[in-house]
Amino acid sequence: MTSAMPSYLTTREMAELLRVKERKVYDLVAAGSVPHSRATGKLLFPREAVLAWIESAGEGLPPHAEDRPNVVLGSHDPLLEWALRESGSGLASLFDGSFDGIERFAEAGGVAAGLHVPEPVVGDEAQTNWNTGIISDQFGYRPVVLVEWAWRERGLIVAKGNPLGIAGVGDLAGKRVMARQPKAGSQRLMEILMAREGLKAEDLVSAGSPARDERDAALAVLEGKADASFGLSALARRFQLDFVPVARERYDLLVWRRAWFEPPLQKLFAFCRSTDFAQMTAELGGYDVSGLGRVQFNGR
Repeated sequence: MTSAMPSYLTTREMAELLRVKERKVYDLVAAGSVPHSRATGKLLFPREAVLAWIESAGEGLPPHAEDRPNVVLGSHDPLLEWALRESGSGLASLFDGSFDGIERFAEAGGVAAGLHVPEPVVGDEAQTNWNTGIISDQFGYRPVVLVEWAWRERGLIVAKGNPLGIAGVGDLAGKRVMARQPKAGSQRLMEILMAREGLKAEDLVSAGSPARDERDAALAVLEGKADASFGLSALARRFQLDFVPVARERYDLLVWRRAWFEPPLQKLFAFCRSTDFAQMTAELGGYDVSGLGRVQFNGR
């Protein structure tokens, strides 16, 4: 965790920070590439100097410090997808789930990643936190910022009129349910909610290959391939399907700090203050963007 990061790092801590083997750290020291000290008879790495070195993309840096393509990774969000296009930001997207986005972001695959990772509160299984735990654990030492995008209504998308009378997750036993890919945050949340209801995966009937994004999850119900999918109220509204609310979730953007100050992301967030953005948010429904831009975690 960032708060526990010492003023001077050991060789092992330095290797963990850079996600390299200790041998690589010794190589960097031998080449004079990384700030270090031998004042105590062993190698120590001054925290602030090391972080400044990482920020400056010094020689020998691992992939996570390299220049990044203007791509937004992670979980699919209809409002974000629309804003990327309409803002003229020049940002491309590769949406394939929250956990996929985190992995690709760690490998310098993009400048931002959307995520909605549920983190049940220990001792109170009815409560859920979002995103900050996994990000502080994996990126606490790095120049990243976790910025709020929106709170979203998530629940069960069912056929118009809800002919099967599905009132909650507990009613899904024996129903055809469209699952999401394993690296999707919605699938993780669905599994948590099913466990609370005493349901297992085998209690549900598979509706085919997992849906890769929110749109495909809703379309499976619209086309009669599934009795239900765990999706967003915005998509149920778009396709004129019924919606059973289950949870409110916070969708955040994990942003590489240097990229935050570059034109693509600045243009995107400037657009989010426009009338067009406000109108689309209201038209989609199921979004609360009152906290858009709020910093939920700041690396280092």
